[in-house]
Amino acid sequence: MYRSLMGKRVLVTGASSGIGACTAELFAREGAVVGIHHHTGEGSARELLVKIQDRGGKGLLLKADLLDSRQRDGLVPRFITGAGGIDVLINNAGGPVGQEHFLDLTVPSWEGTISLNLTAPFILAREAFRWMKEHGGGRIVNISSIAALYGGSETSLHYGAAKSGLEAVTKSLARAGAAHNILVNTIQPGVIDTPAHRKMGRRSLDNRVRTIPLRRPGKPRDVAGLCLFLASEGGDYITGQTFRVTGGE
Repeated sequence: MYRSLMGKRVLVTGASSGIGACTAELFAREGAVVGIHHHTGEGSARELLVKIQDRGGKGLLLKADLLDSRQRDGLVPRFITGAGGIDVLINNAGGPVGQEHFLDLTVPSWEGTISLNLTAPFILAREAFRWMKEHGGGRIVNISSIAALYGGSETSLHYGAAKSGLEAVTKSLARAGAAHNILVNTIQPGVIDTPAHRKMGRRSLDNRVRTIPLRRPGKPRDVAGLCLFLASEGGDYITGQTFRVTGGE
């Protein structure tokens, strides 16, 4: 099924750890040329690149602060220059900027969260779309969150709002891309065993896991595997959809 990924040029944002790192590694194992985007996790990103190269894979490191418009806007063009094009974009980077109660939420926290989780993925998708439109198509996968389903908690309302907006962007881009063989989908992860969720603390995480029908957190590979499927020939007739990887929630 994944032979179609051989030689594909795949940019994964937020690829220094968690879901992004796992996704980049799996694509590289299937023969794709992987762009490993990172911001603060340069050491981890470099270790991932070495791991990929030691297995005979190909990749390149791309550092960019997605809250900086100049760095953000140049990310896709830099990848295209380095890889010779872009066939797949995995918009994975994201997270809340500040987690205050909504009554105390500052404007910078709100604007930063919207910028990182909605504006940046849209800009990156738009730049990838431009290239794909002129070169036979491609795939875009936007990583959302279960916060979009429930609206976020009292301390993550802004994050849920941003991810809900990203899911709307997916639907619009999918309609626009259909005529150009550009397929755009969303994955909505639930509680995944990543450094971000571990920051909740053991007790809070355990309490949260009890609300999941499968009674366990997911693994980064659960999300990464779906990214591969949607980018492969198995996803040839799928666009404009949101897929939940939530353990039954």
